[in-house]
Amino acid sequence: MSYGSSERIASALREWIAAAPPGARLPSTRSIAAQFGAGPVTVQKALGTLVGQGLTESRPGVGTFVRAIRTARPHDYGWQTAALGSPPNRIPGRASALRTTPNDVIALHSGYPDKELLPERLVRAAFARVARSDAVVSRPPAPGMPELQSWFASELGASMRVDLAPPSASDVVVLPGSQSGLSTLFRTLVGPGRPLLIESPSYWGAILAAAQVGVGLVPIPAGPNGPDPGDLDRAFSQTGARAFYAQPNFANPTGARWTAELGDRVRRIVEEHGAFLIEDDWAHDFGIDVDAAPLAAHDDSGHIVYLRSLTKSLSPAVRVAGLIARGPARDRILADVRAQTMYVSGALQAVALDVVTQPAWRTHLRSLRRQLAARRDLLVDALRDHAPAAHLESIPDGGLNLWLRLPDGTDPHRLARECEAQGVVIATGDDWFPAEPTGPYLRLNYSGPNPGAFPEAARVIGRALEPGVPRA
Repeated sequence: MSYGSSERIASALREWIAAAPPGARLPSTRSIAAQFGAGPVTVQKALGTLVGQGLTESRPGVGTFVRAIRTARPHDYGWQTAALGSPPNRIPGRASALRTTPNDVIALHSGYPDKELLPERLVRAAFARVARSDAVVSRPPAPGMPELQSWFASELGASMRVDLAPPSASDVVVLPGSQSGLSTLFRTLVGPGRPLLIESPSYWGAILAAAQVGVGLVPIPAGPNGPDPGDLDRAFSQTGARAFYAQPNFANPTGARWTAELGDRVRRIVEEHGAFLIEDDWAHDFGIDVDAAPLAAHDDSGHIVYLRSLTKSLSPAVRVAGLIARGPARDRILADVRAQTMYVSGALQAVALDVVTQPAWRTHLRSLRRQLAARRDLLVDALRDHAPAAHLESIPDGGLNLWLRLPDGTDPHRLARECEAQGVVIATGDDWFPAEPTGPYLRLNYSGPNPGAFPEAARVIGRALEPGVPRA
């Protein structure tokens, strides 16, 4: 019989350990190798397995010993209550969109696209090239790699009118993801205790960032076509706010896209009140029926601060975003970034730049548009056929999500539990409201894995919405 495999050796040693007292020393590597007819590498692998399982502990230069079993006892951390005191701001709990789930469920809750929709080949090749470059051993400038700054500035500048001055590379600050950028913007342009106007519903991450900074949120109702300019104008006048956070293109969660007329009216209102519009262009690469049209392309006066992320469209491992601001606002933003993060990994910046400057990047985006359209339409049709009670106000022109209004009286959290018990994970809409929810909603991600299961997911949702199941 061959005893050469590390698994066989580990199994035999587990039996030896079971009969040995705590602290007993295991035989040496040489004696184990001789006993089982194995090489030292195989023995070390077996011993490493035992250490990883918590059965043994290694003492360098001494040997490997049976680990003593420690009796679990409850810990009293009550002293920390007095040391920490009351939190200055109540931070919302973890959003449902960030939940990890088993592979055997139908996941419609996530905020990220499926791996199949990412430019995996381009990203892997970029990492391989960057690994051989100086980017892995050098520190980039605090505002970002000059080449990546230029790319962000050129992308926005290419869509600007000829009578407006395009942004320069020096107007760009590279960030470790857009979430970091939101915290910086709310801290520098608004400040703790001061009001920030925000669409309602709106991105849960912006609500979280505002809570962390201590900003006071003022909800502006936003429907399938965006906010009402009159509501926005009154809110500026009544609150004295100096900033409005919005997602004019494929808003998360509603999928709303502002018309050009609405964008112009909002921009004029912001200018009249001497305020900032914080434009979060999170879904720039996820246009389906139309391309994203940034409002920042119509402004060179510094009223619009533009945030553009690459993380969702490249890879969750490439947390890189660009922020474009002009004038003293940019200087204040950069000072905060230096204090918070010092700089963004040069290797990740180099990977992002490598991918978006490849000719194949544009080819990937064209393919992505077709795939998103097919997935969106498949989920829309499935919901219409099997869950007609879930009302879809509009089909988004881009983005990753559908926003569904549930029948009055529906308990969305109970609905989510009923669906999960049937293998379908959904996200209730409460996380996306900066104040009390205005009704029961669901946000469903059509860019997630296994789109072939969308019809079954819709059937589960539809059955759970049948009269008498599950209502408050």
